[in-house]
Amino acid sequence: MKRHLKVIANIFLTSIALSILLGSFLRIFGPINQSHRINKGINITRKSRRSVKKELLTRKSNLLSLYNDKLENFESLEKLINKWENHIIKNPGLDVSAFFISLDDQVYAEIKSDIKLSAASSIKVPILIILLRMLEKKEIIWNEKLILSEDVIGGGSGWMAYQEIGEIFPVYEVASEMIRVSDNTATNLLIKRLGGIKIVNQKFKEIGLNNTQINNYLPDLDGTNLTSTKDLSLAMALVDNGYLLNVSSRDIFREIMRKSKTNTLIPSGILRGLGKESKDIDYHLSLKGYLVHNKTGDIGISYSDTALIQTPNNSRAFASFIVEGPFNDPRSTELIRNLSAELVPFLRQDQKSSNPN
Repeated sequence: MKRHLKVIANIFLTSIALSILLGSFLRIFGPINQSHRINKGINITRKSRRSVKKELLTRKSNLLSLYNDKLENFESLEKLINKWENHIIKNPGLDVSAFFISLDDQVYAEIKSDIKLSAASSIKVPILIILLRMLEKKEIIWNEKLILSEDVIGGGSGWMAYQEIGEIFPVYEVASEMIRVSDNTATNLLIKRLGGIKIVNQKFKEIGLNNTQINNYLPDLDGTNLTSTKDLSLAMALVDNGYLLNVSSRDIFREIMRKSKTNTLIPSGILRGLGKESKDIDYHLSLKGYLVHNKTGDIGISYSDTALIQTPNNSRAFASFIVEGPFNDPRSTELIRNLSAELVPFLRQDQKSSNPN
């Protein structure tokens, strides 16, 4: 009997010991602790993702500044700058700003590209960019209806000003007409929908357009709305390279810019540089392998044009010019054409080997 009791006691004690060991094992390696470790890992991953997202947002908000910094590593086209200066010297009394950049070739040229000058209708390009960024964030719907009101009626170019108050237009039509026929009323309608002048200016600053500012609804004949040629060119370059807009929004941007009817400045100048003068500018440029998406500005005291230039070797370059001078001075537009014509040797692939710089 004593022997049996001893065996039972040993079994009981052994069972307790095994239970303790098993409990400790499960505590360390069991599902609850594994779940804790997994959750901890997920939290770390989430924190990491949040940090990356925050960094990306910070980078995006300073993209224009980043490209300004990168220009230090780009080659300055001194030969092009000298050609520009020769034209400018021949036209005293005109205030000229010029900027050209090719991201593919990592070259650029500039003359007073940071100074703020009257934007005229060229400011419609950054407005279009802000609209498309808000479209991506679903802050605006592409077929949203906008109601024409008296406070946005603007004179000058366009046809919407002559429609009845209360007429309804979808956002996509308003955006298209803002660029296609440079409709000032369409532009004012968009500015109002984007949140008003103050909000639009804030959004310009968010993407680094520090020299671009709206002070009045269009047509702004006094020239109070400001921009710089560097702002215009780099903004278009960042859109085309997918930094400011996603692929679908970028395609919309290109399609709308393609519709611009006025091609008498940069496109005409490039055609001149190719040795051709014609009224059918876009057609003859296409025969030479060029595609130019541009937006002009004209308020008499200030003329401007900004363009995305696709070359025969499928590279892309960006150019902007602003000329301020006496009212309706024909030298202003002619100067922009001549400055644009000088771009051609720096765009053509067959001239790269000869190094035009």
